[in-house]
Amino acid sequence: MGNSASSVPQVVTDYLDHLSVERGRAVNTLRSYTNDLGRYTAHLAGAGIDDLGNVTERDVTAFVSALRSGETPLAASSTARALAAVRGLHRFAVREGVVRADVSAGVSPPSRPARLPRTLDVDQVDQLLAGCVGDGPTALRDRALLELLYSTGARISEAVGIDRDDLDPGSRTVLLRGKGNKQRIVPVGRPALAAVDAYLVRARPALAERGAGSAALLLNARGARLSRQSAWHALRAAAEASGLTASVSPHTLRHCFATHLLAGGADVRVVQELLGHASVTTTQIYTHVTVDTLREVYATAHPRARG
Repeated sequence: MGNSASSVPQVVTDYLDHLSVERGRAVNTLRSYTNDLGRYTAHLAGAGIDDLGNVTERDVTAFVSALRSGETPLAASSTARALAAVRGLHRFAVREGVVRADVSAGVSPPSRPARLPRTLDVDQVDQLLAGCVGDGPTALRDRALLELLYSTGARISEAVGIDRDDLDPGSRTVLLRGKGNKQRIVPVGRPALAAVDAYLVRARPALAERGAGSAALLLNARGARLSRQSAWHALRAAAEASGLTASVSPHTLRHCFATHLLAGGADVRVVQELLGHASVTTTQIYTHVTVDTLREVYATAHPRARG
């Protein structure tokens, strides 16, 4: 049986040759496939299976489970990669007429745990905002942008989409246009309003003179609406100028907005509305960050936390 065309080692060898010669896969890809299919071959052999035609969907599922629960369990991403190699093997075997059915098609990869968003503490946010220094038009604009992002929890695309008329300093609110053009009105804090006012008085007129009369609140050097890419560059430049070692992303201040509100006692459904999330489930990922913080404080402060 071990020398037949449908023996597992033989089909694996044929498949890897196919990937190398006919598909021209990269060396690193072939190395990964070789390792993953070596694990698969060993798993099947341990179950007394040498012929690919005798493999069932249950055997493939058991292989995925074994990868996740062995002595050195693989991460969900590595397990998904191994399953992709196994699926490729079975599809190849069907195409070549070695077996009749692809028993791997119905096996799902393990779900990846939701990644907790990276956030900054309040002192780090202050440090980041302090990176916008200078009295030039772009410096004042960038300060207004970052203050708005942190004060409102807006996405960068929403912040650059704000028109002058969307901001209401009297009621201290701003109209944001979210995904699917859904609109929401959110509060704006006094520091952000002060930064925007400084920009409107001392910077925007000079920028507007270079353009054709854009209605946008935040303008670029040509007097047109600031782009998302330029806004992201301003955030990154502020982080570098402030000496902040923590990594920042386009959503960093949005994540900080949500996390700091929840840590301060805000109701998760209120934060959901402020963020413009359609479902509270999306917002609840931030509660995990807060709980982790509370757990750390408890572990270091409570006299019997380690008991």
